[in-house]
Amino acid sequence: GLVKVVAEKETDRILGVHIMAPNAGEIIHEAVLALQYGASSEDIARTCHAHPTVSEALKEACLQTYLKAIHI
Repeated sequence: GLVKVVAEKETDRILGVHIMAPNAGEIIHEAVLALQYGASSEDIARTCHAHPTVSEALKEACLQTYLKAIHI
C-alpha cells in the first residue's frame, strides 16, 4: 500500500492525505480528524499507534514529512 501526507512547509499543518491500500478504511478516520482540527504531521507522528498495525503507516508517513521515518 501507499500512504502520502501533504503538509504545509512553514506550519507543518496537514493539507491532505492519500491512502491506497486494502485496509485504507481502517486508518482514514485519523487523517480526517487531523484535517478537521488543523493538526500537524508532528501531532500525528507523536501520537501513540499500536504495533504492529496498519495505522502505523500513517504515523510513518507523518514522520517522513520531516525525514524521521523508521520503516520506509
